[in-house]
Amino acid sequence: MSKLTGVQPTKKYLMINGEKVEANRYTSLYSPYSGEEIAQIAMASKEQTEQAIEAAYESRQLMAKMPAFKRAEILEKVVSLLTEKADEAAEIITRESSKPIMFSKAEVARTIETYKFSAEEAKRIHGETIPFDAASGGVGRIGYTLREPIGVIGAITPFNFPMNLVAHKVGPAIAAGNTVVLKPASQTPLSALFIAELFEEAGLPPGVLNVVTGPGSVVGEEIVRNDLVSMVTFTGSPEVGIGIRNRAGLKKTTLELGSNSALIIDKDAEVDRIIDRCIMGAFSNQGQVCISLQRIYAHEDLYEEFTEKFTRAAKQLKVGDPLEPDTYISSLISKGEADRVLGWIEETKSSSAEITAGGSLRNGVLEPTIITNAEHDLKVSCQEAFAPVVVVNKFNSIEKAIEQVNNSRFGLQAGIYTNNVKHALYASQELHVGGVIINDVPTYRVDQMPYGGVKESGTGREGIKYAIEEMTEMKLIVWNNN
Repeated sequence: MSKLTGVQPTKKYLMINGEKVEANRYTSLYSPYSGEEIAQIAMASKEQTEQAIEAAYESRQLMAKMPAFKRAEILEKVVSLLTEKADEAAEIITRESSKPIMFSKAEVARTIETYKFSAEEAKRIHGETIPFDAASGGVGRIGYTLREPIGVIGAITPFNFPMNLVAHKVGPAIAAGNTVVLKPASQTPLSALFIAELFEEAGLPPGVLNVVTGPGSVVGEEIVRNDLVSMVTFTGSPEVGIGIRNRAGLKKTTLELGSNSALIIDKDAEVDRIIDRCIMGAFSNQGQVCISLQRIYAHEDLYEEFTEKFTRAAKQLKVGDPLEPDTYISSLISKGEADRVLGWIEETKSSSAEITAGGSLRNGVLEPTIITNAEHDLKVSCQEAFAPVVVVNKFNSIEKAIEQVNNSRFGLQAGIYTNNVKHALYASQELHVGGVIINDVPTYRVDQMPYGGVKESGTGREGIKYAIEEMTEMKLIVWNNN
């Protein structure tokens, strides 16, 4: 029996202009693992979404004029409050998403770091001086640039990291002096509402952070189309992201749209030293990670050894209740997602591919699944699985391996294990991705690094400093001293 049993459903309101606001309609939120009701969630109307946007718009001047040290103090206070309530925050994540508690605790720790980085970067926003006398027409003039907040930011966040990906949008937005209308994923609104309450306790003025729960067709659509919103930052599927960009008009957009990330294992890699990292890369958070390790290309000299040891390790992972401290794999975010992935796995059975681990449900949880010799046109290879599924194929030259990695509509991050410096440099130059991770899996991320992709993996960059650049506008000041 799940440890979630017995949790009483709570009623959650909208957060608009610093107040809890009732909605005309509520919907039940259920645990993906146990199926029990855990909350009643407000479904905002178009009018209430407009009210939230108007509140953010009215607060934008107040926020823009707030000194950097004050913005940093508020963010530091959030860091302190979240540190005190870290266990509560982790349980909220697990209850609403069925992320195993070990990974929820890690997410909270990263969220604390993300807000800490935001507080630090709030004090580092600056422009530069321009050497006007480098041009004959610039003699007698001096100039410099400023970075000013862009205004109202519409933030639309996914379910897979419901607290830290909110932090990656809200943290830099507040640091830069912007206001925010946040639409969290429908399955994971509790984390966002929890953080909004911490910001209120930390002294953030009313109207600066508004949380509007409800369907994307209503809330998300209004955020994207409303002229008072200056920027939309979105993490989710390419299909939705492309639609946002098409409808956003002249709004700035940052889009992080996922991938089917790949890893190259060169012939000189030490297999025993990389198995644990490959397990983490492929199966942490049920593979519901934008940079989850989905494709592995192992050199033919060590392919058999790697596949055997990787398969053995995957079969030892504990599957089950996400609140058990040693559970590694729990439920996908919905039954529909599980059915989709099972269909993709079924497709491989009519090909030359072989399933060496998993491939089925165990008490409603998809087992960690390894598929070898998978053809490129199989869905598990060429699309984003977003599940605990990884394919392992062999290669005989580094050029061929890179060609296979690049044969994808995505390009977020890729990894290579090698002791050959030439191969590492060659991969760095030739891999068409936003980030190349040498001697680690592509699932590596720390929260201050630039993060984003090419092709259908999106546009723009996250990572606090880089997100602030996206969330501010440059202004040029020129003085004529003639």
